[in-house]
Amino acid sequence: MTIKSGDRVPNAALLRIGIDGPEPVVLADCLSARKVVIFGLPGAFTGTCTAAHVPSFIRTHQALVDAGVDEVICVAVNDPHVMHAWGIATGAAEAGISMLGDPAAEYTKAMGLAFTAPAAGFYDRTMRHALFAEDGVIRVLSIEQARGVCESTSGEAMLAEIMKLT
Repeated sequence: MTIKSGDRVPNAALLRIGIDGPEPVVLADCLSARKVVIFGLPGAFTGTCTAAHVPSFIRTHQALVDAGVDEVICVAVNDPHVMHAWGIATGAAEAGISMLGDPAAEYTKAMGLAFTAPAAGFYDRTMRHALFAEDGVIRVLSIEQARGVCESTSGEAMLAEIMKLT
C-alpha cells in the first residue's frame, strides 16, 4: 500500500559515506522532532534525476531552510558510494543535501513506492516523489505519475506546498 499524507514515514536503515566508509542512517532518528524534506528518485546519474530533480532542490535548499526545514534528504536505490559521488558531481553535497542510499530498497518498499522497469535496467527502484514531514508525520506528499518528468516533486513545488502550511 502506498503511503499518504498523515501517515508516519516508515523507519528504514539507509546508508551514507562517513569518515570511515559506509555507515547506517536510521531514518527515525533523522525525523524525530524535526522538519525534514525527503525526495526520492529512480537512480543516481540518470537523466531526469540529474538534470531536473536534484538541481531543483539545490536551487531551493536555502529557501527551504529559511522556511524552517531542518534537513533535505535525497534517497535512491543505489549504494552509498554512488550516492556520495553523485552528491559531489551535482553539487548537492556542497549545497547541504544529504545523499542517502537505499541499496536493499527497504525505504522504497516500506513507502509502497517501488517500481521495476527491466528495459531500463531498473529493479525495485524508487518512484519519483517528494515529502515534507514534521516529527516523522507526512504533511505533504507528491508522487509523479508520469515517468521522466519532475513537476509536482520539484524543489519549487515542495517549497510552495510548505509555504501554504504556514
